[in-house]
Amino acid sequence: MKHVALLRGINVGGKAILPMKELVAIFEACGASEVKTYIQSGNVVFFSDSAEEVVGRVTGEVARVYGYPGRVVLRSGVEMEAVLRGNPFLGAAVATLHVYFLADRPSAAAVKGLDAQRSAGDSFVVIGREVYLQLPNGMARTKLTNSYFDSRLGTVSTARNWNTVGKLVELLGLGWPPRTLWAKS
Repeated sequence: MKHVALLRGINVGGKAILPMKELVAIFEACGASEVKTYIQSGNVVFFSDSAEEVVGRVTGEVARVYGYPGRVVLRSGVEMEAVLRGNPFLGAAVATLHVYFLADRPSAAAVKGLDAQRSAGDSFVVIGREVYLQLPNGMARTKLTNSYFDSRLGTVSTARNWNTVGKLVELLGLGWPPRTLWAKS
């Protein structure tokens, strides 16, 4: 089965530097095959019948070799396709769309406790283990940050823009999506 591993905080702002060729080698050494990366921010598409074990080994190896926590959020190909199909903001400009992928499903009480007015003009919807965002002022200006969602939902999150989500689904080779759902507008 094909999966996507989303590493949090890799190669962002000159911190947690991890070359993609080395990341591919780590995944292969930990039992993954057909490993591909997309851009430099820790997006890995791979094949494995035991993806959780592979990611556990990768996390340990990244911590051992690079000295920082390898926070990884895992999704199957089917789950990634559902993310692409399930965005409640699909009518908005693609450039404003983002997704926080959550490591764990938050409780209903935690989701209910989120402040819908936290960031003026921005909107979000929590569905399962994803937080869909529509950010007209951009990711850099929002108050809907990793820290906010991690602390309020009691899990680890990592964000991807809508074009990256679409490209990852394309790299999974599922024969989907229609490019109109994720191409730049």
